[in-house]
Amino acid sequence: MEEMNNGMKARVQVKKPWLAILPLMLGSFVGMFSETALNIALPQLMKALQVGQSSIQWLVTGYMLVIGIVLPLSSLLTKWFTTKKLVIFGLLAFIIGSLISGLGVNFPMVLVGRMIQGISTGIILPLMFTIAMLIFPPNKLGTVNGVLALVIMFAPAIGPTLTGLILAAGSWRDIFYTFVVFLVIALIIAFISVKNVNTISKPKIDWLSIILSIVAFSGLIAGTSFASHAGWLSAQVLICLIVGIIALILYCKRQLSLQVPVLNLKVFKHRNFTLGAILVMIDFGIILSAMYLLPQYLQNGLLVAVALTGIIMLPGGLINAITSALAGRMYDNFGAKWPARIGFLIAFVGAVMLSLVTTHSAIWYVILAHIILMIGAPLAMSPSQTSALNSLKGLESADGSAILNTMQQIVGALATALATSFLTMGRGAVNGSAAFKFTNGVHYGMYFTIALTVIGFIIALFVKDDGNYTD
Repeated sequence: MEEMNNGMKARVQVKKPWLAILPLMLGSFVGMFSETALNIALPQLMKALQVGQSSIQWLVTGYMLVIGIVLPLSSLLTKWFTTKKLVIFGLLAFIIGSLISGLGVNFPMVLVGRMIQGISTGIILPLMFTIAMLIFPPNKLGTVNGVLALVIMFAPAIGPTLTGLILAAGSWRDIFYTFVVFLVIALIIAFISVKNVNTISKPKIDWLSIILSIVAFSGLIAGTSFASHAGWLSAQVLICLIVGIIALILYCKRQLSLQVPVLNLKVFKHRNFTLGAILVMIDFGIILSAMYLLPQYLQNGLLVAVALTGIIMLPGGLINAITSALAGRMYDNFGAKWPARIGFLIAFVGAVMLSLVTTHSAIWYVILAHIILMIGAPLAMSPSQTSALNSLKGLESADGSAILNTMQQIVGALATALATSFLTMGRGAVNGSAAFKFTNGVHYGMYFTIALTVIGFIIALFVKDDGNYTD
């Protein structure tokens, strides 16, 4: 009876939990949206800022790099600063960064703004999940994480659509000004509704851990990002990856030996967290690789206009949102095991369909394949993430959230880089028109996505539910 009552009570009582977490949802939406929003605007930015492909890519890479540096520190920040201060600082940082980029007169100025935005996302994103685990009762966390997953997955899916419409009506600067509108609303709500729910303990800061963390995660993300245009065997890629891996090994060893680690890696002793984390990483790789390849195929394989590309991707984005919300409810009723398995199977079907596209494929076929993929991926994502975080208690939740989000950024950079490598390989494997060669490259990239769905399904077979859900 007592266990049932505990399941009905949040760890921290807040009168209006949804209102309290709304500013973080808006901030996270903008943060994830901006990861893919600029992809479609890069050609315009290259012309406007008079830089080449390798330089302009830093507007994406630099953003992800800063996120990768800040995310592992997010758990430590929650022990030093109040919830409200962190939320307000994070939202203000993104507003300032957006204004600097939007008003940018040259490439360095736009890049600085992007990197400031990265600081914000690195704080807001893990904080959203950490606060949710505290202010909502355990028996509602499936539904809650479904809504939060909707924010995380819908944002990059809808990114090309909104960006295409913004570019059709205005300029690349309007993308950054759009961010500001959302974030000012979030900031106003934050001043009113955000409550201080974290415990301030101010532990001793281990500066060596922080240095190793910065070197490790920046090396891994920079290395995989460079690989997309420089090649995996280039000197800069190998140096970044080797330094990053060595620093990561030293960082992990140090965290396991410290009495008060910066990031508590001992959460991996929980079987459900480890399996859930792996599934979330694979699922995120499926989504980002497909979302990277599909808009490019539409523009370069089917020769569709930018604005129309966004509209074609809209149905899949909407289905993604609906499925994410429903998947959370499924966890509350059935656990993570079956939604994850079925989700990866459905994603497999969608990925296979996209691997069969041609330069003459019907638009309805592409939309259908995208919709199927956007049913499967979020169906597996939300229950897997809830299962992982639900296996953690107390302060472990902040560490688990930071680990999941840090790994997502690394996987995001890695999946995009690998998809680009396969795309390049496929383009060079055949002769013919530019559209035909590009479409063959998309086939190679989608084979990678298919492989991820198969691996995800196999790992989902090992998931065991803990029984903390309602039949």
